[in-house]
Amino acid sequence: QAQLVESGGGLVPAGGSLRLSCVVSGRTFSSYAMGWFRQAPGKEREFVASIEWSGRGTYIADSVKGRFTISRDNAKNTVYLQMNSLRPEDTAVYVCAAGAYAYYSHAAYRESDFASWGQGTQVTVSS
Repeated sequence: QAQLVESGGGLVPAGGSLRLSCVVSGRTFSSYAMGWFRQAPGKEREFVASIEWSGRGTYIADSVKGRFTISRDNAKNTVYLQMNSLRPEDTAVYVCAAGAYAYYSHAAYRESDFASWGQGTQVTVSS
C-alpha cells in the first residue's frame, strides 16, 4: 500500500507563490502517473494537474493553466506542484494522488485514474 505525504502548504497573499511536495513510499514511484487535486470548503474535489509516469506528458486544469506546473523527481520519489500568481479562489486542501495503473499511457485526470491518496495540505490565499 502506497503512502503519500504532502507538504508545502500555507498562507500566502494573492499574487504569491508556493511549491507543494508529495513524497511517495511503498510502491515503485517511477512506474505510475501522479496527480494533484484540490477541495475547497463546500465544493467537490477537482482535478488540478497530473504527470505521466515517464514525466513526458503533463495535464493542467484550465482554471490553473499558465500559473501552475507539475513536475516529478523519480530519484526522490517526489512530485511537485509549483503554484504562481495565486488567487483567493485557489484556497483549498491540496491532495496528492498516485496512479492506479503502471505505465498508463493516457491522460490521467479522473479520480478513478488514481488508487492512492494523501491526507492533503492546506493552501490559503488572502486577498
